[in-house]
Amino acid sequence: PLWVALMSALILGLLFVAVYSLSHGEISYDPLYAVFAVFAFTSVVDLIIALQEDGYVVGFMDFYTKEGEPYLRTAHGVFICYWDGTVHYLLYLAMAGAICRRKRYRNFGLYWLGSFAMSILVFLTGNILVQEEQRKGLLQRPADLALVIYLILAGFFTLFRGLVVLDCPTDSCFVYIYQYEPYLRDPVAYPKVQMLMYMFYVLPFCGLAAYALTFPGCSWLPDWALVFAGAIGQAQFSHMGASMHLRTPFTYRVPEDTWGCFFVCNLLYALGPHLLAYRCLQWPAFFHQPPPSGPIALHKKQH
Repeated sequence: PLWVALMSALILGLLFVAVYSLSHGEISYDPLYAVFAVFAFTSVVDLIIALQEDGYVVGFMDFYTKEGEPYLRTAHGVFICYWDGTVHYLLYLAMAGAICRRKRYRNFGLYWLGSFAMSILVFLTGNILVQEEQRKGLLQRPADLALVIYLILAGFFTLFRGLVVLDCPTDSCFVYIYQYEPYLRDPVAYPKVQMLMYMFYVLPFCGLAAYALTFPGCSWLPDWALVFAGAIGQAQFSHMGASMHLRTPFTYRVPEDTWGCFFVCNLLYALGPHLLAYRCLQWPAFFHQPPPSGPIALHKKQH
């Protein structure tokens, strides 16, 4: 965002002015002294970011990692910040100290150059590939397309069973509750409550998850996919088992001639959320917040 970029530029500008005012002699001898001093400041900022993301400090840079550079919240980004906040910080101090003593710092400089170049090459390339993943349309992601189709069908199935337990008078509901899932008529409240929980909570999730698979940057989906995978897994295990258990009266058990259809529908209903959670965890790039573009953001990461 513009305000983050302007604030970052203002802080770095004020820092450069302060360094120039306090160390005019060193800067006149070697202008890189000012560069190393500013870079040392940004190294400390990166160290704070890494410590915050691992939970050692709280709230210092949260606004920046969320609004400015969300890719720093990845595991790779955190360790780049650790390296910049320790190794690069010591190198900047050593090179600035060498300038103060009017000594050469060629060896330190070469080591820093290699470290800096490798960090930037890998990090920027990785960010670009994340953006490329997010530019792909749904038709270019067949696995996501299959999941969206599943979510739409699961949503209709959820709504249908919810209407069934609400005594919908249509013929299809009558046939289903008597020939496929008579357990939904059991006088105990559990199957009816389970179907209503599906309709009130799982149905909206199916719609939101389909949206998140279609449009990039929905970083909430991986966590919620795990939550709903656990919820639906438990619910379907209990529901399918109770539908055939001997403690269920015979008239409410699944008829033998419809076992196949019952198992296929309910197993797919339970399996889909787990596949969605697996997809989100294994290939999370599509759900990352897109990194900011522009020279200010690039300048900050290079430093």
